[in-house]
Amino acid sequence: MKPINNADFGKTADDYLTHRAGFPKSLFEKLQSQGIGLRNQRITDLGTGTGSLALGFAASGSQVTGIDPSASMLDAARKVAVHANLAVQFQLASAEQTQLLAKSMDIVAAGQCWHWFNRPAACKEIARILKPSGKIVVAYYDWLPLRENLVRQTEQLIEKFNPQWKGGNQLGIHPQIFGDLGEAGFNNIESLTYDEPAQYTHEGWRGRIRASAGVGATMDQATLSAFDAELKQRLEEISPDDKLLIPHRVFILIASPPLADRIGSRHLLRFTFLTECR
Repeated sequence: MKPINNADFGKTADDYLTHRAGFPKSLFEKLQSQGIGLRNQRITDLGTGTGSLALGFAASGSQVTGIDPSASMLDAARKVAVHANLAVQFQLASAEQTQLLAKSMDIVAAGQCWHWFNRPAACKEIARILKPSGKIVVAYYDWLPLRENLVRQTEQLIEKFNPQWKGGNQLGIHPQIFGDLGEAGFNNIESLTYDEPAQYTHEGWRGRIRASAGVGATMDQATLSAFDAELKQRLEEISPDDKLLIPHRVFILIASPPLADRIGSRHLLRFTFLTECR
C-alpha cells in the first residue's frame, strides 16, 4: 500500500476511535505464545494512533509507551485508556525520532502504520532503542477485497471520489517489510498470517471507511459528504441486513535487532581487535 503524502489522520480521530476495528484478541494470544506482550515487558508502540496495540499490550500487564505524531490521535487514545482503566504513557513523537533512551525497550511494535514511516530512518531508530535481546513486531489487520464483494465495491467507490488513492486490491500481505528489516540488518525474521473477519453495522462500516487514508484523511468536507452519502445508499441496496461480516487478514512479522546490537560491546570490541591482529 502506498501512503498518501497529504493524509492527515487527525481529521479522522473521532471516526478512527469509534468505528475502526482494533486488533483481534487472537493477535495478542499469538504474540504471547512468542514471548511478546508479557507482564512487565517494556513495549513501545510506534504510530500508536488511538492505541489499539498499546492498549492490548497494557491489558496483559506490559509497561507501554504509545508514540504518535498526531496530538488529536493521542488525545483519543488517552480517552480510551482512561475508560478502560489501563496505564499507557502516550508521547508526541515520530517513529524516526522517538526521544527514548537507547537499549531501553524489550519490544518495539508498529501496527497498521509501517508504510507511513521513513522506513530506513525508522529501522535505525528501532535498532537504537531495542535491547539486544529485544524484538520488533509489525502487525496489520486489513480488510480483504475479493471479487465483487462489499469491500471491493467500497474500494471502487473510494477510487471514484479519490483517483489518487492506490490502496485497493491488497491481499493483507506486506512483503516490503521483509526487505526493509533485512536491509537494515535485522535477523531471525518470522511471519504469520491468518484470516479473521470483523463485524460491522452499516454505520460502523461507513465510519471505518471515513477513517481510512483515502477518505477522511485526504478528502475535503464536500467530497467526503458526497462519498459517504453514496456509500450509505449502496449499503442499503447491497445488504439490507444491518449486520456485516467483513473479511480481514492478520499479518504479523517478528524480527531480532541487528547482530551488532545483540553482541555485548565487550565481545564486539574483542572480535574487532582479534580481526585486526590477524
